[in-house]
Amino acid sequence: MRLPLSLFLAIQSVLALAPVKRHYDTHDYYVLEHDPLAGASLAECAGTLGVEVVDRAGELLNHWLVRIPKGLERRNSDPILRSLDGLRRSVDSSHVSSRSEEALQRRRVVSAVRNVFPQTLRQRVKRAPPPIRPPEDYESSAAAAQRLGVHDPEFTRQWHIVNDDFPEHMMNVTPVWDMGITGKGVITALVDDGLDYTSDDLAANFYAYGSYDYNDHTELPTPVLFDDHHGTRCAGQIAAVKNDVCGVGLAYESKVAGIRILSGPISDIDEAAALNYDYQNTSIYSCSWGPPDDGRSMEGPGYLIKKAMVNGIQQGRAGKGSVFVFASGNGGRSGDQCNFDGYTNSIFSVTVAAIDFKGFHPEYSEACAANMIVAYTSGSGNHITTTDRGKNKCSHSHGGTSAAAPNAAGVFALALQARPDLSWRDIQHLCVRTALQVNPDDPDWESTASGRMYSYKYGFGSLNGYEFVKAAQDWQSVKPQGWIDLPVVQLNNGTMDAFEKAQGGQPIPPDGVESKLTITREMLDEHNFEKLEHITVKVWITHTRRGDVEVELISPRGIRSVLAARRNSDNAKTGYPGWTFMTVKHWDEDPLGEWTIRVSDQRKEEESGVFLGWTMSVWGSVMDPGKDIKIYQVPVVEDVLPPVPAAIDEPATSTTSVPESTSSKTLTRPTEHLPGDHGDAEGEKHKPAFPSATSSGEPTKAAEDVAESSASAATAPSISATPDEGWFSDLSKLVENQMWFFVAIGAVAVFGIGVGVFFWRRAILRRRRANYSTLSASDDVAMGSLDARGSGPRGPRQTKELYDAFGEVSDDEDADEETALRPHAISPGLETGLHSGFLEDDDPPTAGGPPKHARYRDEPDSPVEEEKLRADSPGSGSGSGSSWEHASETR
Repeated sequence: MRLPLSLFLAIQSVLALAPVKRHYDTHDYYVLEHDPLAGASLAECAGTLGVEVVDRAGELLNHWLVRIPKGLERRNSDPILRSLDGLRRSVDSSHVSSRSEEALQRRRVVSAVRNVFPQTLRQRVKRAPPPIRPPEDYESSAAAAQRLGVHDPEFTRQWHIVNDDFPEHMMNVTPVWDMGITGKGVITALVDDGLDYTSDDLAANFYAYGSYDYNDHTELPTPVLFDDHHGTRCAGQIAAVKNDVCGVGLAYESKVAGIRILSGPISDIDEAAALNYDYQNTSIYSCSWGPPDDGRSMEGPGYLIKKAMVNGIQQGRAGKGSVFVFASGNGGRSGDQCNFDGYTNSIFSVTVAAIDFKGFHPEYSEACAANMIVAYTSGSGNHITTTDRGKNKCSHSHGGTSAAAPNAAGVFALALQARPDLSWRDIQHLCVRTALQVNPDDPDWESTASGRMYSYKYGFGSLNGYEFVKAAQDWQSVKPQGWIDLPVVQLNNGTMDAFEKAQGGQPIPPDGVESKLTITREMLDEHNFEKLEHITVKVWITHTRRGDVEVELISPRGIRSVLAARRNSDNAKTGYPGWTFMTVKHWDEDPLGEWTIRVSDQRKEEESGVFLGWTMSVWGSVMDPGKDIKIYQVPVVEDVLPPVPAAIDEPATSTTSVPESTSSKTLTRPTEHLPGDHGDAEGEKHKPAFPSATSSGEPTKAAEDVAESSASAATAPSISATPDEGWFSDLSKLVENQMWFFVAIGAVAVFGIGVGVFFWRRAILRRRRANYSTLSASDDVAMGSLDARGSGPRGPRQTKELYDAFGEVSDDEDADEETALRPHAISPGLETGLHSGFLEDDDPPTAGGPPKHARYRDEPDSPVEEEKLRADSPGSGSGSGSSWEHASETR
């Protein structure tokens, strides 16, 4: 029996019910944003639109989850959006009497329904797996275990806690434990693939009230799939109990919740609700996932997810704000950069990159101007030892930036025990001020205007538990957040509509194009703005090959932020339709003066682009907290040029239209881009992240060397394809140009005809020669001794045949067999039965030993498998979810 809507709402308001189970196989879901002051009740709006109210939409105020049965006629458009559009049109129509009850009712509904958002299922991707001097009072892991009473059998293997070989490189939390700070009273939610709360390492610290399964919509985040162990491993890094099982967590008396979203497709509203789940009690949300790290994707959170993150930092923890920790990404080998990920380049996230146990930069860890810190994880011969799924299980193969993020979350949990009043921005300020510079001779380090050193690879440096907590104890909270949205610059009247149709703009010349914006003292005073923290830059650029575009921001003091560098694998033609970049490199810099953006490409004659426009926002703290503080709201439409004007303190109007969500796809295994040798591969400390970025636009010496080596490689005999180019890399360009494509087809046809003629003529010659035989000069045989087949009484004929070039296996064919092309994709259903190396020329496994595919790994076993998986990800879209692989509409 269905409850009346009024009774349903009353029960919800009193009991704070858990989310209602979704049925995406039988219903289509929407989020309805309702204005209760506009005159029409929620029930009236739902009835008029023909939808059923299901649940509150997470913690978003006045947002409701509604649904309709599947199978309603769509006629190339969504039925609910079509119905709402019809209502709006009828209100504006002069054919309906303005005094009729029907017209008044429609006006109330149209005013009360601010927006309707269709919900589709999408699956997120896990992100698996002078020098700092050793402390003078350094003690070994064995000595520390004895002194601290640690009986966990794998503690001495947890080098990220106590590093016996390189004691200057560890999270350095044991001095914090000596202070009696162990994370007590702090809750961290692992937004991941579940959490094994039956584990002896986690059961005592499991926080059930703040846990939920958004994949199966059940109360507990029980791991179900065979590879649902990622969240359990990350949880063990933070809160594994100090006992006699496996190892210990950095904050071993803190609590951990599990919020399961990664084990299947998920809608935007469920992801949004997950990031706000129990956000008054939960302090930290550890998120080791994101878009594909394939060097070709450019993805970000949708409107509702952005709104949930803003809701978290504004309302979470009674206004102190939720702390969102995101892994930077494992696509370094693919040339990926974390500024192409809308989660890691969000100002509301602490973005954590990787550093290995020797203090080196692992090549899988992504670089970008949004990286804030690095934390220790796999590389240079070591993985992370942590709890695994099972009652008494331990993992020794965890790693990647997936493990760096929970290590940072563990340190934040310690700090929040010491100072529960720290805000989300206090946490970020402490990261900037206490991070320790590693590998100071690395050329990627640059001095900022504030005097700090910054690196695209390391951020402001490595997170050190003791330094962070010690600074937190005496920290004075920062003033409230303020920001300035600078005017939008349209180059040559450049425009772009919601369908990414562009007009005007400045073509990108060989030396690039620059544009400037000025921040004046009057602007700072008008917006009550004092100190700079983040900068976000939104650009509108069209280009025939997005990966060729480079974007840089130069401050009035000459500090340069590389926002986008070249990506060799990114062949997308969609350009940058209102994409937002972020940089922390200008933290504490004086913002006054002229800021310059520079857009360039690779000067290829066959590729071109147009710079349409850009804008910039500066974020920081206010001068006077006593003045009215404006509250930031997420724009509903923000990717059109010029942007749709919206009031800061007012919600979007009811006439704002929202594009339909894209269809769903299914992603491959989330840790696909983490290299198989992430624990064994040597790191580096001698490479700049973006060697080609210069102020003049001319290639640097390093870039010239790269170009020369690439040219040499192109002229040398090729043995195998490079990971970024693949086999026959120029074929795609041939197909892109239709004229050359048809020329190539014609050439193939002519060749085929020639081959056919050759075989036809050869067949005729063979028939003519069937009655003849040639003899050597020394043979003296009477013609009558030969039979009709040309064979004499002593054996077969001795005809000297021509060499049959088409009848023999050529050297090239032998080579092709040895270097057989890998298939472009393998069905996900075969992944557990076939190892990616089965097509390679590897030695067979030892007799009696288990095959490689007989065991499960949390990452690909080889760079070949990594390339194969990367080839499966289209990643050619832009913005929120446009090129994510989505799930099918039915589950």
